Amino acid sequence: MPEELGKIEKPAVDQFTSGRKLFFVPLVITGKDLPLEYLVKVDHYWDEVETQISNLESKLGAVGQIYQELIPQDGEPGLNILKDLNLGTYTLVKSRVDKGAKFISLEDADLLAELMDWSKCLSVGLQSQKVFSRIYDLYNEASKLRNETIAKKLDASLKGNENAILLMSEGHHVQFQSDIKVFYVAPPSLDAVKRWLRDYEASLKAKESQNPPTPEPPI
Repeated sequence: MPEELGKIEKPAVDQFTSGRKLFFVPLVITGKDLPLEYLVKVDHYWDEVETQISNLESKLGAVGQIYQELIPQDGEPGLNILKDLNLGTYTLVKSRVDKGAKFISLEDADLLAELMDWSKCLSVGLQSQKVFSRIYDLYNEASKLRNETIAKKLDASLKGNENAILLMSEGHHVQFQSDIKVFYVAPPSLDAVKRWLRDYEASLKAKESQNPPTPEPPI
């Protein structure tokens, strides 16, 4: 589990100034179709992330590399994809690229596409347990290989005494190298975002239970 050190007063900063450092920032769900109340909370979250990252940089040095999951290209092409995806991170990333940081992809495009395809297959409501189990195994196999690929690419690109940002979902299973110090950036607004999503999901389930879908007639 990454260490929560967005505000690093304790322990002393001095012991973290050397070595490879990774600022891990959790991605949160976003999208134009979500309620404005939630999107305001998401904007506040990214404002606080910016503040904490800047705080880390002031104590540990500027970020030299930025990584974000789901983006299969480096540099400007990757930034264009990031902007189109509207994940809420473009401003944070672009501002540092403009200052000299490199935007580096950790994804293998073919492997990422395979994983997303297996995920789509699992979401369609399969009726055969045998088919479900087979697809689930293939999904897990692709997911494991993706995690290994991400770890290898990060290890190869993050050099000694460099700082980097990784924007990724919290539920990842990537194993970082033991010499990489991971700082978990989690501002107070992250809890507010999670709590809103939990309440929103609970309200949707409650509505579904009160108004169950009408069963389709047998063919």
